[in-house]
Order: sequence, then structure tokens, then C-alpha cells
Amino acid sequence: MKNELRIIGIPIDLGQKQRGVDMGPSAVRYAGLLSRLCELGYNIRDNCNIPVLIRAAIHEPQNLMPAIRDACELAYQAAREAVAAGCKPVFLGGDHSLAIGTIGGVTHEKPCGVIWIDAHGDFNTTETSPTCNIHGMALAVLNGHGITELVNVGRPGPKLNARDVVILGVRSLDKKERVLLKQSGITVFTMRDIDEFGISAIARKALETLAGHERIHISLDMDSLDPIEAPGVGTPVGGGLTIREAHLLMEIIADTRRLASMDIVEINPILDEQNHTAKVAVDLAVSAFGKKIF
Repeated sequence: MKNELRIIGIPIDLGQKQRGVDMGPSAVRYAGLLSRLCELGYNIRDNCNIPVLIRAAIHEPQNLMPAIRDACELAYQAAREAVAAGCKPVFLGGDHSLAIGTIGGVTHEKPCGVIWIDAHGDFNTTETSPTCNIHGMALAVLNGHGITELVNVGRPGPKLNARDVVILGVRSLDKKERVLLKQSGITVFTMRDIDEFGISAIARKALETLAGHERIHISLDMDSLDPIEAPGVGTPVGGGLTIREAHLLMEIIADTRRLASMDIVEINPILDEQNHTAKVAVDLAVSAFGKKIF
């Protein structure tokens, strides 16, 4: 694999109702992502942003599905092309619905282990979701559940199965979503697990679960951190990861040298304080790609 990181912005805010996450890619770039990654010795190629319709341009705002599908198709192709070129893509969101495309694309040729770091399970379907927000369905879609036109983005059928995924940091699940997630067989580490056993032990258990995969994809929702640490997110949930827990998690993943791609999602600059959440995201990404304290 080349020593090249390919930065791809996906400014989508259609998967949820809170406006502002479409500015996430700009916020992360402004926080210095490219220069910080260059300092680690990577060659950086910024592919700018894929085009995503804004809500004002959608004539039937109650039907966002075609625009979400089209954005995910473009994300899929961008991810597939980056992997085929031997690069490590870093996707800047945007809401978490983009992962339908990014993870689909990075798994086009062969499976990839996914560490889904999130306060939420994102395992709803239209039948289980109280809100019907697509960003809360992304992981279910990737596992073949839910809206057919999203399940079939890029290629027909599921892009992941239970043995490909670990969810980490979850602390807010809808009632029916919890049932579906338990039935899926996916490994889930809640905040209670982290509190009880420590982030180091949980990180190593997660990597053991994905030991059969030579590549790891991190899908980092910034609401996985406690709102005190990352205030600029649309769906904050108290009791999340601390900065040091999040850094240690990234550092342990980096030690495996298997990190091949990454999503950074759900940063909302409108709700943030002096771009703090984007700066934290940059710090975590740099740790994931190999920055060491000493």
C-alpha cells in the first residue's frame, strides 16, 4: 500500500434533521488535518468534496432518499478508486449516512474489519426507528437490513456481516433497534464495558474480534466522545469517551499497522465552540495514523 492518504469530503446533511454537518469537511480541513498528517510523513492528496445536493435544491423535501442514495453512490466510487490505487482514504463528513457509501467502497474487492465508534448503534430500519433518520440506519443498511435502494448502493446486497464489525462506545439505543442489533450477532462494547474493563482491554478485544482482517476501517462519529470533550455534534449523549480514552483507542489501532481507511463524521460547526470538535477530530485522526507521544 502506498504511503498516500486521500482526503475525500462528503458534505451531506440529509440523513438527519439538524442542519450544519455539511460544513464538517471544511471545519476539519481548517483545523489542520492535511498539514498534521503531512508531518507524519504521508503524501496527502485532497480530492476535495463530492457533490451533494442541498435541501433547498430538492423539490420534494419529504423525499430525500434519491439524493442520499446518489451521494452514497459517489462516495462508494471514490472509496473504491482510492483503495484500488493503493491509497488510504479519509472521509470527512457530513452525517453518518455517508458510511453506506464509504464502507461499501472500501470493501468492494475484499472484506474489511470495521470499528464503529459511536454513541448510537445506527442499526435502525424504517420499521424500528422513531425518527426515520437515515444516519441512524447506516450500519443496519451495510449489514443488509432496511431500504433496498440503500442496501444495493455500489453493488447488490450486504457489504458487511457480523464478524466484520465491532461497535464501541455505544450508550443510546432505541428499544426495537436493541432487539435487531442483538439478533445480528455483531460484537458490541458499551460505555459500561469501557467503564468496567478500561479502554485498553476493550480496544484489544475489538481487534481480536477482527483478527481475521488484514485491513481495518474506523468509522468515527464524534458524538462517541462526551459532549464536554466534543460539543459540536448534533446528537450529543452524556457519559461518553474522554479525550485520553479516545486517543488511546486510536493509538492501539495504529500499533497494528492495519488501519486502511477512516470516516470522521457528525461534526456540526454551528453547534461548536471555536472549532473545538474539529480540532479534537484532527488530533484523533493523527493518533490513528501513527503519531506517538514519545
